[in-house]
This record gives sequence, structure tokens and C-alpha cells, in this order.
Amino acid sequence: MANVQVSSLELVIFDCDGVLVDSDRISPRIQAEWISALGLQMSYQDCIRDFLGLGVPATLQILTDRLGRPLPPGWEKGLESAINDAFRAELQPIAGIINALERINVPTCVASSGSHEKMRLTLGLTGLWNHFAGRIYSGDEVENGKPAPDLFLHARATGMSVLGYAPTDGGTRLIEEGARVFKSMVELPDLLGMG
Repeated sequence: MANVQVSSLELVIFDCDGVLVDSDRISPRIQAEWISALGLQMSYQDCIRDFLGLGVPATLQILTDRLGRPLPPGWEKGLESAINDAFRAELQPIAGIINALERINVPTCVASSGSHEKMRLTLGLTGLWNHFAGRIYSGDEVENGKPAPDLFLHARATGMSVLGYAPTDGGTRLIEEGARVFKSMVELPDLLGMG
């Protein structure tokens, strides 16, 4: 994939979970505990593989299908509450993101499969809300969530180049999808031509 050209750069769209906030180390751990308690044994890695980036409706449908029965009443709210409690205790901004945001001199926004309520919590807890207030888009706003491009098209209609943040693995899946992969937020401003 070609380098992003600053002369043509009009907007930088960020995902939220795992890109702006380190929720991807917390949510799968809590999910694994709660799903295993249902009798469907899942590990942290299983939850990352099967549910990361899907959003709540798709995740709940997969669980219902695997269990072969509806989830217990109140289960989803209990899981959400447990995750939010863990966020309040542990959530941090991704290392280097605040500095990177301060160096990016074009408009930015967030496009996430998470709900607006969840992003108010996670971005608020990490001090990132003010960087994006008024420019936050949720998968709830479009008909087809990720991996369909509807959410990103909703945030910015055309001409997108994709950079994939993959701090802990080689980003193989991102590369296969045409993204230019980087491992540290320190690299982001240079990749955007704002070194």
C-alpha cells in the first residue's frame, strides 16, 4: 500500500477499542469468565478470535447459536456492568496516542462498532473525549456494522487509505485486508506525513 500523502489527507478516522483505549485487554477477559460460567468454555484468546470488533448484537447471536438456547435474562446487562466496572478500575489510553493526536493537524473522528454510551465511558475515563467530542460515530448509526464499510463511509464517504494498528502481532489479517500496519502510536504522525 502506498504511503499516505499529507497533501491529500483530509480526515483521520480512528477506531476506539484497541486503538484509542486499551479495552481489548480487558473486555475479552471478562467475556471469557462470563461465557464460561454459562457452560461454554472460552478463553481470553477464544474471545479475541471470535468476538473482537463484532459489536454486541453479533456477539450475542453467536453465543445464543452456540448455546442452543437463549441467554439467561439479564445476562447481557450483567456482563456490561462487569466490563464497565473493570474499565473504571483499569482502562488506559493506548500508549502514545495522546501525543500522536496532538501532532495530527487535520480533522479526526472516531468510528467504532461500540455504542455512544460505551464510548462516552471509555473515552471519558481516559481523557480522550475532548479530542473527539462532536465527531464520534457508532455502529448503531448504520445498517451494517463492521466488517462492512458502512460505518467508515458514514464518517467519511470516499478516498480512504487504511492504517492498521497492531501492537502485539504482525497484523496479518490487517495486511490481508490492505492496511499498512504499524506497531506503535509514536509512528502514526510520521505515517500521516506529520513528522
